[in-house]
Amino acid sequence: MAMKLLDRIRHFFEKYGFKVCSRLADFLGIRSKHVRLFFIYSSFFGLGLGFFFYLVLAFWIKIKDIVYSKRSSVFDL
Repeated sequence: MAMKLLDRIRHFFEKYGFKVCSRLADFLGIRSKHVRLFFIYSSFFGLGLGFFFYLVLAFWIKIKDIVYSKRSSVFDL
C-alpha cells in the first residue's frame, strides 16, 4: 500500500516536474540518477545550495522553453 502511494507521488513529480535532472543528464550524456544524487548530496552538504541551484536551473529552462518554443504562424508573436 505504501509503495503504491510512493510510486504515484514519484510518477506525479516525474510527469509534471521541471525535468531539470533529466534534461541536464541528456545534455551531459549521463544517467539522470547520477544528476539527482548530485543535487541531493549538494543540498545536504551545501546547506541548501544544491536546491537553490536546482531552482535557478528550473527557472532558466522554463524561460528558454518559452522563448524558443516553435510558433505555428507569424501572428503568434
